[in-house]
Amino acid sequence: MSVEQAIITWIHLLCASIWVGGSIFLGLVLAPLLKKLSFSIEERMNLMIKTGRRFNKIALPALVILIVTGIYNSHLVLQSPEILFSTSYGAFLITKIILVIALIVTYVIHIKIFSKDVEEKITAKQITDRELQKLTKQGMILGETTVVISAAILFFAALLDAGV
Repeated sequence: MSVEQAIITWIHLLCASIWVGGSIFLGLVLAPLLKKLSFSIEERMNLMIKTGRRFNKIALPALVILIVTGIYNSHLVLQSPEILFSTSYGAFLITKIILVIALIVTYVIHIKIFSKDVEEKITAKQITDRELQKLTKQGMILGETTVVISAAILFFAALLDAGV
């Protein structure tokens, strides 16, 4: 492995750490912790949205870099299109690509649901309790989905790296 390739792999792993680590923190540490605090549901939701927005400032670039470095790394192995469809490497890579697409879709849905308008409505208390409960449930489902998909992507990355 050349120094160039080692640096690209390091960048890929660093971005994966940012994305997955941050997602796990938000979904499995912060969200459950907020449920146990005595803040109102509006305050908890606002804190979660603000934390998510701040995380997105590093998470989105990390995700883009992950995709670019992932494509680059795959292109080094895929010398011909047949490899994609005739080897376990190809099958795992296709599965990983499908999972990445699912992750992007989940992320976009999450961003759309928790728009700046929604944040402003929550802050101004212009949202009903029922809508707030629905938003909380959607946020939990999307957060958990992001964590599960991200972990699955890491599993397939490990399979690819192992050459299984």
